[in-house]
Amino acid sequence: MNNITHLKKGSRQAWSPNNLPIKSLLVASLTWLSVQTPVLAQQAQEVKYAKPSWFFGVAGGANFNFYRGSTNQLSASFTPPATFHDGDGVGLFIAPLLEYRPADSRWGVMLQAGYDSRKGTFDQVRTACDCPADLSTDLSYLTVEPSVRFAPFKSNFYLYGGPRLAFNLDKSFTYELGVNPAFPNQAATPAVSGEFSEIEETILSMQIGAGYDIPLSSDSNKTQFVLSPFVSFQPYFGQNPRATETWNITTIRAGVALKFGQGKNIQEATDMVQDREVSFSVNSPSNVPGENRMTEIFPLRNYVFFNEDSNEIPNRYVLLTKNQVKDFKEDQLEVFAPKNLSDRSKRQMTVYYNVLNILGDRMQKNPSATISLVGSSNKGNADGLAMAESVKTYLVNVFAINASRIATKGQEKPNIPSEQPGATLELVLLREGDRRVSIESSSPDLLMEFQSGTDAQLKPVQIVASQEAPMESYVTFNNKGAGEALSSWSLQMTDEQGKVQSFGPYMEDEVKISGKSILGSRPEGDYKVKMIGQTKSGKIIEKETPIHVVLWTPAKTIEGMRYSILYEFNKAVAITMYEKYLADIVTPKIPVGAKVMIHGHTDIIGGEAYNLNLSASRANDVKMIIEKALAKSGRNDVQFEVNGFGEDENKSPFENKTPEERFYNRTVIIDIIPATR
Repeated sequence: MNNITHLKKGSRQAWSPNNLPIKSLLVASLTWLSVQTPVLAQQAQEVKYAKPSWFFGVAGGANFNFYRGSTNQLSASFTPPATFHDGDGVGLFIAPLLEYRPADSRWGVMLQAGYDSRKGTFDQVRTACDCPADLSTDLSYLTVEPSVRFAPFKSNFYLYGGPRLAFNLDKSFTYELGVNPAFPNQAATPAVSGEFSEIEETILSMQIGAGYDIPLSSDSNKTQFVLSPFVSFQPYFGQNPRATETWNITTIRAGVALKFGQGKNIQEATDMVQDREVSFSVNSPSNVPGENRMTEIFPLRNYVFFNEDSNEIPNRYVLLTKNQVKDFKEDQLEVFAPKNLSDRSKRQMTVYYNVLNILGDRMQKNPSATISLVGSSNKGNADGLAMAESVKTYLVNVFAINASRIATKGQEKPNIPSEQPGATLELVLLREGDRRVSIESSSPDLLMEFQSGTDAQLKPVQIVASQEAPMESYVTFNNKGAGEALSSWSLQMTDEQGKVQSFGPYMEDEVKISGKSILGSRPEGDYKVKMIGQTKSGKIIEKETPIHVVLWTPAKTIEGMRYSILYEFNKAVAITMYEKYLADIVTPKIPVGAKVMIHGHTDIIGGEAYNLNLSASRANDVKMIIEKALAKSGRNDVQFEVNGFGEDENKSPFENKTPEERFYNRTVIIDIIPATR
């Protein structure tokens, strides 16, 4: 049994949503608004309301449908003597909508779900008997359209785009065969109606569009209405209605959305936080010019990290030839710099990416030293062993190390894995850190002071270089109370020529910005600083102050020392061997009256707030160990400055693109600055 029926030509069909005039819908909406708007205006009071973040409403419009491809067999039991190709039509779109867009953000999300008609008529064709043939369809869907919304200028204009998931509601067609013009008296063939066969019940496609929000209510109304004309483009990708033949549809949709939301009472919100006022101040150091040198004791991790699906040593590591070995010197690593290194911490990563060459050089100088290479791979012991053998082959072939001095082993997990049982977040980054070869040794000549055991780090490398601008040279912007009173705040700095720079947004009370970020290549300059903050109720507050900024250059008479302590993933307590290192190696290097600056950092794995607390805990852990060692010597002459910067990539010592960089960002940096005379 089939669904095909015959209709008399010219007969009227029953009412359907496609027959509802779109113009009538829009006129009715605008008429209702014209009545409501004056009523809302009469209710206006002195109270002001913030812009809503949540909007609800309805969207309606017209789908301009364009058919391409071809279709011939209309159903399992009916194939007309003609193949239909191009066509077009206009169908109704109507859907309730939900929208979320914070008032202080360019970004938001939208959701529309409703009736979506792809109604249309194919271009008339001629059959073999020269009879005109017509085909039309009432194809329609239940559509679900989530979209990302972006306002590029923070204005009422916005762009949006996202997937379209459509479920078929109607697949009916009407076919009519006309009379050959040569035989005008011939009886017309009855129209045939039915349902297309092989119709896709679910379609997944996409759309992009643009719209413009027209406010219909003032900020004195709690309930605020917005009228938004919009247009969208839905290309034919994924929009083949049938599982057979080549018929596809491209749609341009034009319409209007009526939305409403409720704003928060700004005065009430202000009253709630009036006891938590924001106090804004700026400290710009004088930064007396000079020339400063820092000697850095750089820790050397005993790991070589491998790329996924490769047992070869990654090309980011510096690999020498036999002829280059005689010229290799640990204190002149600039000659053997790796390729494609970013400017940030270039010297430090040059050291690390020479770790195999440093190891080979030290083993040559200490003929009794032995090592064990342990490859860890979640693909199994054999894969881990192959990685370890790659490192051994390099040391034996290039540095001529006797193979009997190097043992190799493969295992699934390193002794101290980053990925913990039950972990579900950021597993890709964690597993990159666990795919490595660990260098293990019991030879003191290769290891860091007071270290032993399978995961002991290699002896650190001493780096002598000009110090970069220290944290105390940065301009400090103190926005006391911002963390409680404001959802976010930013800075606008205007120089003498009227050039404006923007920084932020921020959420913490205190922010430090380097003079170089503000001045560029200028030695100094005058600025007007405007702090622009948004309260949690949506109110904008501004405070302004002038500052004079001087570019930092190192002081001439100061010689400093920098040490680094590395922490394991998600740990905030230094291992016992590090406690002895801090007490017996670092603390004795602190001159009388010196300043010790301790900065804690983390990698980007984990939540921002959690990492901020973790870095502060690491920094305070180091301070406690040093203070305890100083107290044992009867000293209380040292000034401490302790900061935890979390995962802030503007202040972290390294980037976070590779596992090497992420492992080195799990650190506390200790700068020892002697007292000036």
